[in-house]
Amino acid sequence: MNSKGAARISFSGVFAGLLLLTVIGGFVFRQQLQDRLKLYDYTAPAAIADIATQDGFQPSVRRVFYVNHPLLQDKSTFTTACPNGGGEKTIILGCYHGNQNGIYLLQVNDSRLNGVTQVTAAHEMLHAAYDRLSKKDRHDVDAKLVDYYSHDLHDQRIKDTIESYKKSEPNDVVNEMHSVFGTEVASLPPALESYYRQYFVDRTKVTGYAAQYQNEFSSRQATIKRDDEQLGNFKQRIETIEAGLGAVQGQISSRQLQLTAQRRSGDSAGYNAGVPGYNSLIDSYNSQVRSVQQLVGQYNQLVADRNVLAAEISELSDALSTSATQIRQ
Repeated sequence: MNSKGAARISFSGVFAGLLLLTVIGGFVFRQQLQDRLKLYDYTAPAAIADIATQDGFQPSVRRVFYVNHPLLQDKSTFTTACPNGGGEKTIILGCYHGNQNGIYLLQVNDSRLNGVTQVTAAHEMLHAAYDRLSKKDRHDVDAKLVDYYSHDLHDQRIKDTIESYKKSEPNDVVNEMHSVFGTEVASLPPALESYYRQYFVDRTKVTGYAAQYQNEFSSRQATIKRDDEQLGNFKQRIETIEAGLGAVQGQISSRQLQLTAQRRSGDSAGYNAGVPGYNSLIDSYNSQVRSVQQLVGQYNQLVADRNVLAAEISELSDALSTSATQIRQ
C-alpha cells in the first residue's frame, strides 16, 4: 500500500510538472501564437514591404510590423483611423493602435518629403515593439531613455517635442521618447545604440530619412530668417538714405533761391561761382536716388524670393496636413 501510495504521489508530481510547463509555455509563446494567427494568409502589400526594407527592419521586427497589418491611407481615410494625426507632435503622420491592433500611415505624395513615410513607419513600429517589452526590459530601457534625455540631449527641436508630449500625453512620455529617439536622433549613447540594433540593421537609414525631410522645412525656415534680417538691414539703409535726400533737397532749394536772386540782381560773378556747388549737390542727390532705387529693387526681389520659400513651406505643410482643406492666412 505504501508502494502504491508512493507511485500515486510520483504520478501526481509528474502531472503537476507537465501542467506547469504547459502554463509557462502558453504564457511564453502566447504572443507568438497570436502573431501567427494575425499573419495567417497575410501578404504585405508591395509598398509596405518596400518601407520595411528601406527602414532596414530586422527580420523579427518586420514580423511585428506586419502583425499590425500596416496601411497607407489617403487623408480622408487616415483621419478616421488616426484622429488628430495620431496625436504625434513631430512631423510624424501615423498612429499605432495598442495591443498590436494596427499601424496606419498617411500617404504623402510630395516628392520633397520623401522619407517621412519611412520614419513614420519606424516610429509606429517602435510603439508596437515597446508594447511587447517585459516589465524588466521596459524598466531598463526607460532608465536609459530618461538618462539620455536628462543629460545628453542637445537638439532643441527634439527637446521641444518631448515637452509637448509632457503636456498632452504625460503618461506616455517615455514611450514617445522610445520612438522619437530611435528614429530622429542620429547619435545615441552606446547602450541605446546597442538596444536599437535589435530593431534596425542600420539605424542611420531611418535617421537619414528624418534629417532629409526635416531639412526641407528647416533649410527654408533658416533662409527666411536670414532674408528677414537682410530685409531689415535694407529697410534701415533705405530710410537712412531717404533722410539724407531730404537734407540735400533742402540744400538744393536754398542754393537755387540764392542763384536765382544773384542772376536777377546781375551778380554774374557770384552766380557763376555758385553754379559748380549747386551742380555738385544735384549730382550727389541723383547718386543717392540711384542708390535708393537699387536698394529698393534688391529689397523687392528679396521679398519675392522670401515669399516663394514661405509658399513652399505652406505647400509642404499642406502635404502633411490631415485636413482635407486648409485655410491660409
